[in-house]
Amino acid sequence: MTEKETLYGKNPEELAALCAELGLPRFAARQIARWLYVRGTEDPMRMTDLAATARERLAARFAPALSAPERVSISADGTKKYLFRTRRGHYVESAYIPDGERATLCVSSQAGCRMGCRFCATGRQGLQESLPAAEILNQIVSLPERDRLTNLVFMGMGEPLDNPDQLLRTLSVITSEWGFGWSPTRVTVSTAGVVPQLRRFLDATKVHLAVSLHNPFREERMEIMPVERAWPIAEVAAILRGYDFTHQRRVSFEYIVLEGLNDSPRHIRGLSRLLDGIKCRINLIRFHRIPGSPYFSPDDEAMRRFRDALTARGIQTTIRASRGEDIQAACGLLSTEALGGR
Repeated sequence: MTEKETLYGKNPEELAALCAELGLPRFAARQIARWLYVRGTEDPMRMTDLAATARERLAARFAPALSAPERVSISADGTKKYLFRTRRGHYVESAYIPDGERATLCVSSQAGCRMGCRFCATGRQGLQESLPAAEILNQIVSLPERDRLTNLVFMGMGEPLDNPDQLLRTLSVITSEWGFGWSPTRVTVSTAGVVPQLRRFLDATKVHLAVSLHNPFREERMEIMPVERAWPIAEVAAILRGYDFTHQRRVSFEYIVLEGLNDSPRHIRGLSRLLDGIKCRINLIRFHRIPGSPYFSPDDEAMRRFRDALTARGIQTTIRASRGEDIQAACGLLSTEALGGR
């Protein structure tokens, strides 16, 4: 049986084509978009400014896309980890992270991931599916804390640039005036460095970029991030030098500090050379242990020394606060548990 398509996630051009097919005036596309993304309903029968026959035809043709999370884990620090089930039966996670006046949601773009990073629980699952825009957006609109959100980061399960069409569709809904109307400066997309899609993303959007770096040396990065074999981090850095990050748009580099593996003075020098000419920030991240992992995070004093050494070389560097460790907030752990520990 063919799976019904969903109305949620469509853009005004697609809605206009749909209206033409149904014999509705073109302006009805904007009305439908408003119901979907501003008024927050995907039920055609509630779209009362459309003709009754059009509502009935839409209801018969399209399946609901939005669903509540199946499970939530709540940390002592206020972080909440939500587990969603996709229409195809897979699991994805999102993490709600309150911090004073800020409230950030970390969303997933895929169920599983094919990048295979050695320090990541999601990478152990392999890629199960790339999420359609509706199921990425569902993590936002079905969140109980939706109205409190100030920021959105695509740093959950999956590699966003490995799902580029649906990522760009999602970002369009989030940042367009016909959609959620968010400023692009409230959104950050993370990537391990999918070079073929990087320029497309940078040219098509104005949201912030975060690059998963974790080691400046090619051979060592390949050991923990197989993506380095296909798309070297040096090539990513070369592309970024061609873009202006001195105004509202920012680029940052994520760096999980692994004791004895990427935290030496040699790595500091390598980072300085690699990032020369790029206006950026480095975010140092403590490693959240995953079962069976051989990696460890250095102690707080070593983290501070590493930060200060990078800062002394003129690279703005911060240590990201660890959140939700008591609920295994590192991405992929909750969905791995739901999959039966595979």
